[in-house]
This record gives sequence, C-alpha cells and structure tokens, in this order.
Amino acid sequence: MPNPKRRHSHARGALRRTHYKVVLAEVSTCPSCHQPRQPHNACPSCGFYDNRRVAVKAGERKEGA
Repeated sequence: MPNPKRRHSHARGALRRTHYKVVLAEVSTCPSCHQPRQPHNACPSCGFYDNRRVAVKAGERKEGA
C-alpha cells in the first residue's frame, strides 16, 4: 500500500477543512403560542405540533387522568 512521500502543508490541510463548519439550527415560530421552536418538533413551551397537542409540559396533569 503506498504511503505519502511528503507531509502536506498547513495551508493545504486548511483548504481541505474549509467545508467543516458549524451550521446554526433553524428556528421558526409556533403557530399557537408564537414562541420560537425548531421545525418538525413539538413546541417546548405549549406542546403543540401540527395544530394538536402532543406533549404535556412539566408540572401539568394529563386530561382525563
């Protein structure tokens, strides 16, 4: 198996790593409470997803229980 004959320079390694960057998370607003939330996730403040309640906030009791 061939091995590299010479070491790559710092600039060449840096050029290869230019695409390794941090991507910020997308943020949208909840249609029911208008708080920021991640898309395709239940709202952490009200628990709604797709205009229906899917999660119960901490400290709240579930209805009918």
